[in-house]
Amino acid sequence: MVEWTGKQFAYQQVADDLRRRIAGGEFTETGQLPSYGDLQKAYGVTVTVARAAINQLKADRLVVSHQGKGVFLTADADQAAAQLADPVGTLTELREEVDKLRTEVGELRQRVATLEGN
Repeated sequence: MVEWTGKQFAYQQVADDLRRRIAGGEFTETGQLPSYGDLQKAYGVTVTVARAAINQLKADRLVVSHQGKGVFLTADADQAAAQLADPVGTLTELREEVDKLRTEVGELRQRVATLEGN
């Protein structure tokens, strides 16, 4: 459940909690998020807030909606949600990957220099 902080709009807090739940794999089995009505009950919000939260997840490309069917996760929603939920962790991973690539490029340059020298 979301603790209302008053520091963000309600829809942002609901969207943040849904991102966290998506990243945790909570909706993976069915691939479907709760209905607007279920979100209203679970979070104690209006349908407008529930829709705005889902629209935020759509903007993040975590979900797609099908009229009359519901809201469904995209193929890589769990990974994307994890990145959105932990941008610092994502930056750390990117830095590590860049460092690894720099090392590999340096090794390749040395090999090329050795081959060109012979």
